[in-house]
Amino acid sequence: MSVTARTGTHTVVPPWRDWKSWQRRIRFLWRRSLRFRTLSVTLTLTALTILVALVWMSLAILTDLYESRAEQVQDAAQRATQAAQSTFDAAVVDSDEVALQVLMDEVRREILSRQAGTSMLAVFRIDDEPSAIAPQNFESGGLEESMISPELRESVRLSADRQWWQSIGIPESDGGETPGIIVGQQLIVPEAGAYEVYFAYDLGSEAQTLQFVQVTLWVVGLALLVLIGGISLFVLRSVTVPIAQAAETSAKLAAGDLAVRLPVRGEDEFATLGRSFNAMADSIEGQIKELAELSLVQQRFVSDVSHELRTPLTTIRLAADMINDQRDDFDASTARAAELLHAQVQRFEVLLADLLEISRYDAGSVQLEVEPTSLAHLAEDTIESMAQLAEQHGSDVRLVAPGGYSPVEMDPRRIRRIVRNLLGNAIEHGEGRPIVVTVDSDQRAVALGVRDFGLGMSEADTERVFDRFWRADPSRRRTIGGTGLGLSIALGDARLHGGTLEVWSELGGGSHFVLTLPRRVGEHLSGGSPIELDPRDDAALGNLGLTQPITLPPREETP
Repeated sequence: MSVTARTGTHTVVPPWRDWKSWQRRIRFLWRRSLRFRTLSVTLTLTALTILVALVWMSLAILTDLYESRAEQVQDAAQRATQAAQSTFDAAVVDSDEVALQVLMDEVRREILSRQAGTSMLAVFRIDDEPSAIAPQNFESGGLEESMISPELRESVRLSADRQWWQSIGIPESDGGETPGIIVGQQLIVPEAGAYEVYFAYDLGSEAQTLQFVQVTLWVVGLALLVLIGGISLFVLRSVTVPIAQAAETSAKLAAGDLAVRLPVRGEDEFATLGRSFNAMADSIEGQIKELAELSLVQQRFVSDVSHELRTPLTTIRLAADMINDQRDDFDASTARAAELLHAQVQRFEVLLADLLEISRYDAGSVQLEVEPTSLAHLAEDTIESMAQLAEQHGSDVRLVAPGGYSPVEMDPRRIRRIVRNLLGNAIEHGEGRPIVVTVDSDQRAVALGVRDFGLGMSEADTERVFDRFWRADPSRRRTIGGTGLGLSIALGDARLHGGTLEVWSELGGGSHFVLTLPRRVGEHLSGGSPIELDPRDDAALGNLGLTQPITLPPREETP
Protein backbone atom coordinates (compact mmCIF):
# COMPACT_ATOMS: atom_id res chain seq x y z
CA MET A 1 0.00 0.00 0.00
CA SER A 2 1.44 3.31 -1.03
CA VAL A 3 0.59 6.70 0.35
CA THR A 4 0.84 9.81 -1.77
CA ALA A 5 1.26 13.13 -0.07
CA ARG A 6 0.09 16.31 -1.73
CA THR A 7 1.06 19.78 -0.81
CA GLY A 8 -0.82 22.88 -1.79
CA THR A 9 0.17 26.48 -1.96
CA HIS A 10 -1.99 29.46 -1.19
CA THR A 11 -1.35 32.56 -3.23
CA VAL A 12 -1.79 35.80 -1.36
CA VAL A 13 -3.13 38.52 -3.61
CA PRO A 14 -1.70 41.97 -2.87
CA PRO A 15 -4.32 44.46 -1.70
CA TRP A 16 -3.74 46.72 -4.73
CA ARG A 17 -4.56 43.84 -7.10
CA ASP A 18 -7.72 42.76 -5.30
CA TRP A 19 -10.29 44.59 -7.41
CA LYS A 20 -13.24 43.25 -5.42
CA SER A 21 -11.90 44.77 -2.22
CA TRP A 22 -11.32 48.05 -4.04
CA GLN A 23 -14.92 48.03 -5.23
CA ARG A 24 -16.15 47.41 -1.68
CA ARG A 25 -13.95 50.21 -0.34
CA ILE A 26 -15.16 52.63 -3.01
CA ARG A 27 -18.80 51.79 -2.32
CA PHE A 28 -18.18 52.21 1.43
CA LEU A 29 -16.49 55.59 0.93
CA TRP A 30 -19.26 56.70 -1.43
CA ARG A 31 -21.89 55.96 1.21
CA ARG A 32 -20.04 57.23 4.27
CA SER A 33 -17.82 60.11 3.09
CA LEU A 34 -19.24 63.40 1.86
CA ARG A 35 -15.73 64.56 0.99
CA PHE A 36 -15.04 61.53 -1.22
CA ARG A 37 -18.43 61.76 -2.93
CA THR A 38 -18.14 65.48 -3.65
CA LEU A 39 -14.53 65.21 -4.80
CA SER A 40 -15.36 62.26 -7.07
CA VAL A 41 -18.26 64.09 -8.71
CA THR A 42 -16.20 67.28 -9.12
CA LEU A 43 -13.21 65.50 -10.66
CA THR A 44 -15.40 63.37 -12.93
CA LEU A 45 -17.33 66.34 -14.30
CA THR A 46 -14.12 68.37 -14.63
CA ALA A 47 -12.39 65.53 -16.47
CA LEU A 48 -15.32 65.17 -18.86
CA THR A 49 -15.35 68.91 -19.50
CA ILE A 50 -11.60 69.02 -20.12
CA LEU A 51 -11.83 65.94 -22.36
CA VAL A 52 -14.57 67.50 -24.49
CA ALA A 53 -12.63 70.77 -24.67
CA LEU A 54 -9.39 69.03 -25.67
CA VAL A 55 -11.07 66.95 -28.36
CA TRP A 56 -12.81 70.01 -29.77
CA MET A 57 -9.61 72.06 -29.74
CA SER A 58 -7.64 69.23 -31.36
CA LEU A 59 -10.20 68.85 -34.12
CA ALA A 60 -10.35 72.61 -34.64
CA ILE A 61 -6.56 72.91 -34.83
CA LEU A 62 -6.36 69.89 -37.14
CA THR A 63 -9.01 71.29 -39.45
CA ASP A 64 -7.48 74.75 -39.54
CA LEU A 65 -3.95 73.46 -40.05
CA TYR A 66 -5.01 71.02 -42.76
CA GLU A 67 -7.17 73.49 -44.63
CA SER A 68 -4.49 76.19 -44.49
CA ARG A 69 -1.86 73.83 -45.85
CA ALA A 70 -4.22 72.53 -48.52
CA GLU A 71 -4.96 76.06 -49.76
CA GLN A 72 -1.27 76.86 -49.73
CA VAL A 73 -0.24 73.88 -51.85
CA GLN A 74 -3.14 74.39 -54.24
CA ASP A 75 -2.05 77.97 -54.83
CA ALA A 76 1.54 76.89 -55.36
CA ALA A 77 0.52 74.15 -57.81
CA GLN A 78 -1.79 76.58 -59.62
CA ARG A 79 0.98 79.13 -60.04
CA ALA A 80 3.45 76.53 -61.24
CA THR A 81 0.98 75.12 -63.76
CA GLN A 82 0.08 78.57 -65.08
CA ALA A 83 3.75 79.49 -65.44
CA ALA A 84 4.45 76.25 -67.30
CA GLN A 85 1.43 76.78 -69.58
CA SER A 86 2.63 80.31 -70.38
CA THR A 87 6.06 78.93 -71.27
CA PHE A 88 4.53 76.31 -73.57
CA ASP A 89 2.26 78.87 -75.22
CA ALA A 90 5.17 81.20 -76.03
CA ALA A 91 7.49 78.47 -77.35
CA VAL A 92 7.92 77.62 -81.06
CA VAL A 93 8.93 74.00 -81.59
CA ASP A 94 8.12 73.53 -85.36
CA SER A 95 7.43 69.79 -84.86
CA ASP A 96 10.96 69.26 -83.61
CA GLU A 97 10.92 66.24 -81.29
CA VAL A 98 14.22 67.12 -79.66
CA ALA A 99 13.30 70.75 -79.13
CA LEU A 100 9.94 69.75 -77.60
CA GLN A 101 11.61 67.27 -75.21
CA VAL A 102 14.20 69.85 -74.20
CA LEU A 103 11.38 72.34 -73.54
CA MET A 104 9.53 69.77 -71.43
CA ASP A 105 12.68 69.04 -69.36
CA GLU A 106 13.32 72.73 -68.84
CA VAL A 107 9.73 73.37 -67.74
CA ARG A 108 9.90 70.43 -65.31
CA ARG A 109 13.16 71.59 -63.70
CA GLU A 110 12.87 75.34 -63.80
CA ILE A 111 9.14 75.98 -63.46
CA LEU A 112 7.14 73.03 -62.17
CA SER A 113 9.47 71.75 -59.44
CA ARG A 114 10.81 75.12 -58.36
CA GLN A 115 7.62 77.18 -58.29
CA ALA A 116 5.46 74.36 -56.98
CA GLY A 117 7.79 73.87 -54.01
CA THR A 118 7.96 70.08 -54.25
CA SER A 119 10.14 67.53 -56.02
CA MET A 120 7.37 64.96 -56.14
CA LEU A 121 6.08 65.46 -59.65
CA ALA A 122 4.38 63.27 -62.29
CA VAL A 123 3.26 64.06 -65.87
CA PHE A 124 1.16 61.70 -68.01
CA ARG A 125 -0.10 62.23 -71.62
CA ILE A 126 -3.90 62.07 -71.91
CA ASP A 127 -4.23 61.21 -75.63
CA ASP A 128 -3.70 57.49 -76.16
CA GLU A 129 -2.87 57.90 -79.88
CA PRO A 130 0.84 57.42 -80.70
CA SER A 131 2.84 60.57 -81.45
CA ALA A 132 6.34 60.86 -82.80
CA ILE A 133 7.16 64.17 -81.10
CA ALA A 134 5.12 63.97 -77.86
CA PRO A 135 7.31 64.03 -74.72
CA GLN A 136 7.32 60.85 -72.68
CA ASN A 137 5.57 60.47 -69.32
CA PHE A 138 7.79 60.93 -66.33
CA GLU A 139 7.74 60.54 -62.53
CA SER A 140 10.12 62.19 -60.07
CA GLY A 141 10.69 62.64 -56.35
CA GLY A 142 9.07 59.32 -55.41
CA LEU A 143 5.61 60.07 -56.82
CA GLU A 144 4.46 56.96 -58.64
CA GLU A 145 1.45 56.38 -60.84
CA SER A 146 0.11 53.79 -58.38
CA MET A 147 -0.19 56.48 -55.69
CA ILE A 148 -2.71 58.40 -57.78
CA SER A 149 -6.27 57.14 -57.47
CA PRO A 150 -8.27 56.38 -60.65
CA GLU A 151 -10.99 58.78 -59.47
CA LEU A 152 -8.57 61.69 -59.30
CA ARG A 153 -7.13 60.93 -62.74
CA GLU A 154 -10.60 60.67 -64.24
CA SER A 155 -11.54 64.05 -62.76
CA VAL A 156 -8.37 65.69 -64.16
CA ARG A 157 -8.90 64.21 -67.63
CA LEU A 158 -12.50 65.42 -67.85
CA SER A 159 -11.88 68.96 -66.53
CA ALA A 160 -9.39 70.99 -68.50
CA ASP A 161 -9.78 74.21 -66.55
CA ARG A 162 -10.18 72.92 -62.98
CA GLN A 163 -7.80 71.82 -60.28
CA TRP A 164 -8.40 68.65 -58.22
CA TRP A 165 -6.79 67.32 -55.05
CA GLN A 166 -7.04 64.55 -52.51
CA SER A 167 -5.32 63.27 -49.40
CA ILE A 168 -2.86 60.41 -49.70
CA GLY A 169 -0.42 58.44 -47.59
CA ILE A 170 3.16 58.86 -48.73
CA PRO A 171 5.20 55.67 -48.16
CA GLU A 172 8.31 55.92 -46.02
CA SER A 173 11.46 53.83 -46.04
CA ASP A 174 10.60 52.16 -42.72
CA GLY A 175 7.29 50.87 -44.07
CA GLY A 176 5.11 53.58 -42.53
CA GLU A 177 3.20 56.38 -44.18
CA THR A 178 3.29 60.14 -43.94
CA PRO A 179 0.16 62.20 -44.57
CA GLY A 180 0.24 64.18 -47.81
CA ILE A 181 -1.78 65.95 -50.50
CA ILE A 182 -1.71 65.36 -54.22
CA VAL A 183 -2.87 68.10 -56.62
CA GLY A 184 -3.73 67.42 -60.27
CA GLN A 185 -4.41 69.66 -63.30
CA GLN A 186 -4.21 69.61 -67.11
CA LEU A 187 -1.31 71.10 -69.04
CA ILE A 188 -1.46 71.69 -72.83
CA VAL A 189 1.85 70.94 -74.64
CA PRO A 190 2.18 72.38 -78.16
CA GLU A 191 1.81 69.85 -80.96
CA ALA A 192 1.57 67.04 -78.30
CA GLY A 193 -1.83 67.62 -76.71
CA ALA A 194 -3.05 67.61 -73.11
CA TYR A 195 -1.07 66.19 -70.21
CA GLU A 196 -1.94 65.34 -66.60
CA VAL A 197 0.30 67.16 -64.13
CA TYR A 198 0.36 65.97 -60.47
CA PHE A 199 2.14 67.56 -57.53
CA ALA A 200 2.52 65.67 -54.20
CA TYR A 201 3.23 67.49 -50.93
CA ASP A 202 4.47 66.00 -47.67
CA LEU A 203 2.45 67.05 -44.56
CA GLY A 204 4.78 65.39 -42.04
CA SER A 205 5.82 68.69 -40.46
CA GLU A 206 2.17 69.65 -39.98
CA ALA A 207 1.47 66.26 -38.39
CA GLN A 208 4.37 66.79 -35.98
CA THR A 209 3.06 70.24 -35.15
CA LEU A 210 -0.40 68.82 -34.51
CA GLN A 211 1.06 66.06 -32.31
CA PHE A 212 3.02 68.62 -30.31
CA VAL A 213 -0.09 70.74 -29.85
CA GLN A 214 -2.14 67.69 -28.76
CA VAL A 215 0.50 66.60 -26.24
CA THR A 216 0.65 70.15 -24.91
CA LEU A 217 -3.13 70.27 -24.59
CA TRP A 218 -3.23 66.93 -22.75
CA VAL A 219 -0.47 68.00 -20.36
CA VAL A 220 -2.25 71.27 -19.70
CA GLY A 221 -5.57 69.43 -19.22
CA LEU A 222 -4.02 66.97 -16.77
CA ALA A 223 -2.34 69.77 -14.85
CA LEU A 224 -5.62 71.65 -14.78
CA LEU A 225 -7.41 68.55 -13.47
CA VAL A 226 -4.83 68.10 -10.73
CA LEU A 227 -5.05 71.80 -9.85
CA ILE A 228 -8.85 71.70 -9.69
CA GLY A 229 -8.68 68.52 -7.61
CA GLY A 230 -6.29 70.16 -5.17
CA ILE A 231 -8.44 73.28 -4.91
CA SER A 232 -11.58 71.16 -4.44
CA LEU A 233 -9.89 69.08 -1.76
CA PHE A 234 -8.77 72.21 0.08
CA VAL A 235 -12.24 73.73 -0.10
CA LEU A 236 -13.91 70.48 0.94
CA ARG A 237 -11.55 70.08 3.89
CA SER A 238 -12.43 73.57 5.07
CA VAL A 239 -16.12 72.61 4.91
CA THR A 240 -16.21 68.92 5.81
CA VAL A 241 -13.73 69.01 8.71
CA PRO A 242 -16.00 71.25 10.83
CA ILE A 243 -18.98 69.08 9.84
CA ALA A 244 -17.09 65.92 10.83
CA GLN A 245 -16.12 67.55 14.13
CA ALA A 246 -19.74 68.49 14.75
CA ALA A 247 -20.90 64.94 13.95
CA GLU A 248 -18.25 63.39 16.21
CA THR A 249 -19.04 65.80 19.02
CA SER A 250 -22.77 65.12 18.66
CA ALA A 251 -22.11 61.37 18.84
CA LYS A 252 -20.07 61.80 22.02
CA LEU A 253 -22.77 63.99 23.52
CA ALA A 254 -25.41 61.41 22.63
CA ALA A 255 -23.23 58.70 24.21
CA GLY A 256 -23.28 60.55 27.53
CA ASP A 257 -20.14 62.70 27.41
CA LEU A 258 -21.77 65.94 28.52
CA ALA A 259 -18.48 67.84 28.81
CA VAL A 260 -17.61 67.65 25.10
CA ARG A 261 -17.77 70.92 23.10
CA LEU A 262 -17.07 72.17 19.59
CA PRO A 263 -14.00 74.38 19.00
CA VAL A 264 -14.99 77.88 17.89
CA ARG A 265 -12.71 79.82 15.51
CA GLY A 266 -13.47 83.05 13.73
CA GLU A 267 -16.80 84.67 13.05
CA ASP A 268 -18.12 82.68 10.07
CA GLU A 269 -21.14 80.37 9.81
CA PHE A 270 -19.27 77.43 11.35
CA ALA A 271 -18.29 79.56 14.31
CA THR A 272 -21.94 80.53 14.76
CA LEU A 273 -22.90 76.86 14.53
CA GLY A 274 -20.25 75.96 17.11
CA ARG A 275 -21.44 78.59 19.56
CA SER A 276 -25.06 77.50 19.12
CA PHE A 277 -24.12 73.87 19.59
CA ASN A 278 -22.09 74.61 22.71
CA ALA A 279 -24.94 76.64 24.15
CA MET A 280 -27.31 73.73 23.48
CA ALA A 281 -24.85 71.29 25.09
CA ASP A 282 -24.55 73.55 28.16
CA SER A 283 -28.33 73.67 28.45
CA ILE A 284 -28.67 69.90 28.03
CA GLU A 285 -25.92 69.26 30.56
CA GLY A 286 -27.56 71.57 33.07
CA GLN A 287 -30.98 70.03 32.59
CA ILE A 288 -29.64 66.48 32.81
CA LYS A 289 -27.75 67.28 35.99
CA GLU A 290 -30.86 68.89 37.44
CA LEU A 291 -32.98 65.89 36.47
CA ALA A 292 -30.36 63.53 37.89
CA GLU A 293 -30.37 65.42 41.17
CA LEU A 294 -34.17 65.41 41.27
CA SER A 295 -34.23 61.70 40.44
CA LEU A 296 -31.71 61.00 43.17
CA VAL A 297 -33.76 63.02 45.65
CA GLN A 298 -36.87 61.16 44.56
CA GLN A 299 -35.17 57.79 44.90
CA ARG A 300 -33.90 58.67 48.34
CA PHE A 301 -37.32 59.94 49.33
CA VAL A 302 -39.08 56.78 48.16
CA SER A 303 -36.50 54.57 49.81
CA ASP A 304 -36.52 56.52 53.06
CA VAL A 305 -40.31 56.67 53.19
CA SER A 306 -40.59 52.98 52.44
CA HIS A 307 -38.14 52.11 55.19
CA GLU A 308 -39.62 54.53 57.69
CA LEU A 309 -43.17 53.33 57.08
CA ARG A 310 -42.36 49.66 57.52
CA THR A 311 -42.16 49.85 61.31
CA PRO A 312 -45.44 51.73 61.95
CA LEU A 313 -47.07 49.67 59.19
CA THR A 314 -46.07 46.47 60.98
CA THR A 315 -47.71 47.76 64.16
CA ILE A 316 -50.81 48.79 62.23
CA ARG A 317 -50.95 45.39 60.48
CA LEU A 318 -50.73 43.53 63.80
CA ALA A 319 -53.50 45.71 65.21
CA ALA A 320 -55.61 45.22 62.07
CA ASP A 321 -55.11 41.44 62.28
CA MET A 322 -56.26 41.43 65.91
CA ILE A 323 -59.31 43.54 65.11
CA ASN A 324 -60.13 41.40 62.07
CA ASP A 325 -59.88 38.21 64.13
CA GLN A 326 -62.46 39.61 66.57
CA ARG A 327 -64.85 41.03 63.93
CA ASP A 328 -67.50 38.45 64.82
CA ASP A 329 -67.97 40.21 68.15
CA PHE A 330 -68.73 43.53 66.45
CA ASP A 331 -71.86 44.82 64.82
CA ALA A 332 -72.22 44.51 61.05
CA SER A 333 -70.88 47.95 60.12
CA THR A 334 -67.91 47.69 62.48
CA ALA A 335 -67.11 44.18 61.23
CA ARG A 336 -67.18 45.41 57.64
CA ALA A 337 -64.87 48.27 58.60
CA ALA A 338 -62.50 45.79 60.23
CA GLU A 339 -62.42 43.69 57.01
CA LEU A 340 -61.75 46.77 54.87
CA LEU A 341 -59.01 47.91 57.26
CA HIS A 342 -57.36 44.49 57.13
CA ALA A 343 -57.51 44.34 53.31
CA GLN A 344 -56.20 47.88 52.79
CA VAL A 345 -53.36 47.38 55.27
CA GLN A 346 -52.33 44.29 53.32
CA ARG A 347 -52.51 46.24 50.06
CA PHE A 348 -50.51 49.07 51.62
CA GLU A 349 -47.89 46.59 52.73
CA VAL A 350 -47.60 45.19 49.20
CA LEU A 351 -47.33 48.71 47.81
CA LEU A 352 -44.50 49.56 50.22
CA ALA A 353 -42.68 46.40 49.29
CA ASP A 354 -43.00 47.23 45.58
CA LEU A 355 -41.87 50.80 46.12
CA LEU A 356 -38.86 49.59 48.07
CA GLU A 357 -38.02 47.15 45.27
CA ILE A 358 -38.37 49.89 42.64
CA SER A 359 -36.06 52.13 44.65
CA ARG A 360 -33.47 49.37 44.72
CA TYR A 361 -33.64 49.10 40.93
CA ASP A 362 -33.28 52.85 40.51
CA ALA A 363 -30.31 52.89 42.87
CA GLY A 364 -28.69 49.94 41.09
CA SER A 365 -28.35 47.97 44.32
CA VAL A 366 -30.24 44.84 43.25
CA GLN A 367 -28.30 41.60 43.64
CA LEU A 368 -29.25 38.20 42.26
CA GLU A 369 -29.08 35.04 44.34
CA VAL A 370 -28.48 32.56 41.54
CA GLU A 371 -28.98 28.83 41.85
CA PRO A 372 -29.83 26.02 39.38
CA THR A 373 -33.59 25.82 39.12
CA SER A 374 -36.08 23.98 36.92
CA LEU A 375 -38.44 26.48 35.34
CA ALA A 376 -41.09 23.77 34.79
CA HIS A 377 -41.12 22.77 38.45
CA LEU A 378 -41.15 26.41 39.52
CA ALA A 379 -44.18 27.02 37.29
CA GLU A 380 -45.91 23.95 38.77
CA ASP A 381 -45.38 25.24 42.31
CA THR A 382 -46.70 28.67 41.43
CA ILE A 383 -49.80 27.22 39.76
CA GLU A 384 -50.49 25.07 42.84
CA SER A 385 -50.09 28.06 45.17
CA MET A 386 -52.61 30.08 43.16
CA ALA A 387 -55.07 27.25 42.57
CA GLN A 388 -57.55 28.66 45.11
CA LEU A 389 -57.56 32.10 43.45
CA ALA A 390 -58.08 30.49 40.03
CA GLU A 391 -60.94 28.41 41.40
CA GLN A 392 -62.58 31.54 42.83
CA HIS A 393 -62.54 33.12 39.37
CA GLY A 394 -63.64 29.93 37.63
CA SER A 395 -60.43 29.65 35.56
CA ASP A 396 -58.91 26.29 34.63
CA VAL A 397 -55.12 26.68 34.63
CA ARG A 398 -53.36 24.14 32.44
CA LEU A 399 -49.60 23.53 32.30
CA VAL A 400 -48.02 22.49 28.99
CA ALA A 401 -44.33 21.76 29.42
CA PRO A 402 -42.53 20.23 26.41
CA GLY A 403 -39.24 21.40 27.89
CA GLY A 404 -37.68 23.44 30.65
CA TYR A 405 -37.07 20.60 33.10
CA SER A 406 -33.29 20.81 33.24
CA PRO A 407 -32.01 23.28 35.86
CA VAL A 408 -30.72 26.62 34.61
CA GLU A 409 -29.13 29.57 36.42
CA MET A 410 -31.70 31.95 37.89
CA ASP A 411 -32.83 33.70 41.06
CA PRO A 412 -35.86 31.50 41.91
CA ARG A 413 -37.44 34.10 44.21
CA ARG A 414 -37.52 36.76 41.51
CA ILE A 415 -38.61 34.38 38.72
CA ARG A 416 -41.36 33.01 40.97
CA ARG A 417 -42.49 36.59 41.55
CA ILE A 418 -42.66 37.13 37.77
CA VAL A 419 -44.71 33.97 37.25
CA ARG A 420 -47.08 34.85 40.13
CA ASN A 421 -47.58 38.32 38.69
CA LEU A 422 -48.29 37.06 35.15
CA LEU A 423 -50.57 34.28 36.36
CA GLY A 424 -52.39 36.62 38.78
CA ASN A 425 -53.07 39.13 35.97
CA ALA A 426 -54.29 36.30 33.72
CA ILE A 427 -56.68 35.12 36.42
CA GLU A 428 -57.92 38.66 37.12
CA HIS A 429 -58.58 39.44 33.44
CA GLY A 430 -59.29 35.94 32.12
CA GLU A 431 -63.07 36.21 32.45
CA GLY A 432 -63.19 32.72 33.96
CA ARG A 433 -61.86 31.14 30.76
CA PRO A 434 -59.01 28.59 30.61
CA ILE A 435 -55.42 29.76 31.10
CA VAL A 436 -52.49 27.96 29.47
CA VAL A 437 -49.02 28.13 31.01
CA THR A 438 -46.36 26.91 28.57
CA VAL A 439 -42.77 26.04 29.49
CA ASP A 440 -40.26 25.15 26.77
CA SER A 441 -36.53 25.37 26.10
CA ASP A 442 -33.79 25.00 23.53
CA GLN A 443 -30.00 24.98 23.61
CA ARG A 444 -29.80 28.71 24.25
CA ALA A 445 -32.67 29.63 26.53
CA VAL A 446 -35.73 28.61 28.52
CA ALA A 447 -39.09 30.34 28.26
CA LEU A 448 -42.43 30.53 30.03
CA GLY A 449 -45.64 31.77 28.43
CA VAL A 450 -48.92 32.69 30.14
CA ARG A 451 -51.88 32.75 27.74
CA ASP A 452 -55.36 33.87 28.72
CA PHE A 453 -58.47 34.28 26.61
CA GLY A 454 -59.99 37.17 28.50
CA LEU A 455 -60.49 40.86 27.82
CA GLY A 456 -57.22 41.54 26.07
CA MET A 457 -55.71 44.98 25.39
CA SER A 458 -55.49 47.43 22.55
CA GLU A 459 -52.24 48.18 20.79
CA ALA A 460 -51.86 51.46 22.68
CA ASP A 461 -52.38 49.70 26.01
CA THR A 462 -49.89 47.00 25.06
CA GLU A 463 -47.18 49.61 24.54
CA ARG A 464 -47.72 50.99 28.08
CA VAL A 465 -48.37 47.77 29.97
CA PHE A 466 -44.88 47.78 31.59
CA ASP A 467 -45.05 51.44 32.68
CA ARG A 468 -45.05 52.16 36.42
CA PHE A 469 -48.45 52.76 38.08
CA TRP A 470 -50.29 52.18 34.80
CA ARG A 471 -53.45 50.10 34.60
CA ALA A 472 -55.42 49.16 31.52
CA ASP A 473 -58.78 49.38 33.35
CA PRO A 474 -58.59 51.33 36.65
CA SER A 475 -62.33 50.91 37.24
CA ARG A 476 -62.15 47.11 37.21
CA ARG A 477 -62.42 45.45 40.60
CA ARG A 478 -59.31 43.55 41.63
CA THR A 479 -59.11 40.78 44.15
CA ILE A 480 -55.35 40.52 44.64
CA GLY A 481 -54.61 44.15 45.37
CA GLY A 482 -52.63 45.34 42.34
CA THR A 483 -50.37 48.37 42.70
CA GLY A 484 -49.51 49.07 39.07
CA LEU A 485 -45.85 48.16 39.71
CA GLY A 486 -45.97 44.39 39.26
CA LEU A 487 -45.22 44.22 35.53
CA SER A 488 -42.58 46.95 35.80
CA ILE A 489 -40.81 44.96 38.54
CA ALA A 490 -41.22 41.77 36.50
CA LEU A 491 -39.58 43.42 33.49
CA GLY A 492 -36.72 44.59 35.71
CA ASP A 493 -36.25 41.05 37.10
CA ALA A 494 -36.18 39.62 33.58
CA ARG A 495 -33.61 42.16 32.36
CA LEU A 496 -31.54 41.56 35.50
CA HIS A 497 -31.17 37.93 34.34
CA GLY A 498 -30.25 39.04 30.83
CA GLY A 499 -33.66 37.91 29.56
CA THR A 500 -36.76 39.48 28.02
CA LEU A 501 -40.44 39.86 28.90
CA GLU A 502 -42.76 40.44 25.94
CA VAL A 503 -46.48 40.71 25.48
CA TRP A 504 -49.01 40.02 22.72
CA SER A 505 -52.61 41.08 23.21
CA GLU A 506 -55.79 41.59 21.24
CA LEU A 507 -59.06 43.14 22.34
CA GLY A 508 -61.48 40.29 22.98
CA GLY A 509 -58.79 37.71 22.19
CA GLY A 510 -56.83 37.67 25.42
CA SER A 511 -53.16 38.20 26.10
CA HIS A 512 -49.95 36.23 25.94
CA PHE A 513 -46.92 37.11 28.08
CA VAL A 514 -43.61 35.34 27.27
CA LEU A 515 -40.64 35.32 29.65
CA THR A 516 -37.35 34.23 28.05
CA LEU A 517 -34.19 33.57 30.10
CA PRO A 518 -30.68 32.58 29.01
CA ARG A 519 -29.34 29.32 30.39
CA ARG A 520 -26.63 31.29 32.16
CA VAL A 521 -27.26 34.63 33.81
CA GLY A 522 -25.84 37.50 31.82
CA GLU A 523 -25.50 35.63 28.51
CA HIS A 524 -26.67 37.42 25.38
CA LEU A 525 -29.93 36.12 23.95
CA SER A 526 -29.58 35.56 20.21
CA GLY A 527 -32.41 34.44 17.98
CA GLY A 528 -36.04 33.98 18.95
CA SER A 529 -37.66 32.62 22.05
CA PRO A 530 -38.46 28.89 22.37
CA ILE A 531 -42.12 30.01 22.64
CA GLU A 532 -43.75 32.06 19.89
CA LEU A 533 -45.07 35.37 21.15
CA ASP A 534 -48.02 35.52 18.76
CA PRO A 535 -49.95 32.36 19.65
CA ARG A 536 -52.36 32.22 16.71
CA ASP A 537 -54.14 29.41 18.56
CA ASP A 538 -57.64 30.76 19.21
CA ALA A 539 -59.01 27.62 17.64
CA ALA A 540 -57.53 25.64 20.51
CA LEU A 541 -59.91 27.30 22.97
CA GLY A 542 -62.61 24.79 22.18
CA ASN A 543 -60.30 21.86 22.79
CA LEU A 544 -58.90 22.98 26.10
CA GLY A 545 -61.65 21.18 27.97
CA LEU A 546 -60.43 17.90 26.52
CA THR A 547 -56.88 18.26 27.76
CA GLN A 548 -55.68 16.25 30.71
CA PRO A 549 -53.47 17.48 33.56
CA ILE A 550 -49.82 16.91 32.80
CA THR A 551 -47.71 14.98 35.27
CA LEU A 552 -44.21 16.39 35.55
CA PRO A 553 -41.17 14.21 36.12
CA PRO A 554 -40.29 13.70 39.80
CA ARG A 555 -37.92 16.23 41.24
CA GLU A 556 -34.43 15.28 42.14
CA GLU A 557 -33.87 15.31 45.87
CA THR A 558 -30.98 17.47 46.95
CA PRO A 559 -28.85 15.97 49.71
